[in-house]
Amino acid sequence: MSITAQDIAGLRAKTGAGMMDCKKALEEAEGNIDKAIDELRKKGIAKAAKRADKIAAEGLVYSYIHGNGKIGVLLELNCETDFVAKTDKFKDLAHDVAMHIAASAPKYLNREEVLAEEIAKEKEVYAEQLKNEGKPEEMIEKILEGKINKFYGEICLLEQPFIKDEDKTVEQILVQASSEIGEKVTLRRFARYELGEGIEKKACDFAEEVAEQMG
Repeated sequence: MSITAQDIAGLRAKTGAGMMDCKKALEEAEGNIDKAIDELRKKGIAKAAKRADKIAAEGLVYSYIHGNGKIGVLLELNCETDFVAKTDKFKDLAHDVAMHIAASAPKYLNREEVLAEEIAKEKEVYAEQLKNEGKPEEMIEKILEGKINKFYGEICLLEQPFIKDEDKTVEQILVQASSEIGEKVTLRRFARYELGEGIEKKACDFAEEVAEQMG
């Protein structure tokens, strides 16, 4: 049975589990929603997701500097109570996620943040590649879906394989932490800075502006 994005979104709405967890559960359950929910419950994911309606308004803003000041990361990790925010377990989680961001350089938090124009451009490039490889038209759309999902997994933090356990995504690590801590844990936002990032481009842009003014 073909699993659609609508099926995944529906299961996510019912359980609060991550998109990749929902997709895997639906595949294992051959598209049966009830069986997929049972699969998530067995794994403890749905149990943690029951807290999805809770408000995670506490937490901390964590900073991490890597490589003698070459890379810096700021992130906001949230939980439900100030008590949990002060625990070593919560701080260690923030540290691990910050290290992951420093190493993996995600561009976005989740796929919802990715600009439609960027996805359209990637699809155009992939489609042209597939045509040049001689892939039949009826196969291209299906292959494109897989390539775009892989693209999301490269640029979206929550979908990246976690550096300390590559069998799990960052989102799965947060769900696991929610289950272990007993409170909803969410990553709201992050920023990553790398020394010299963008300087060359800005210099080129400035040179072009000067050339236009002189020309």
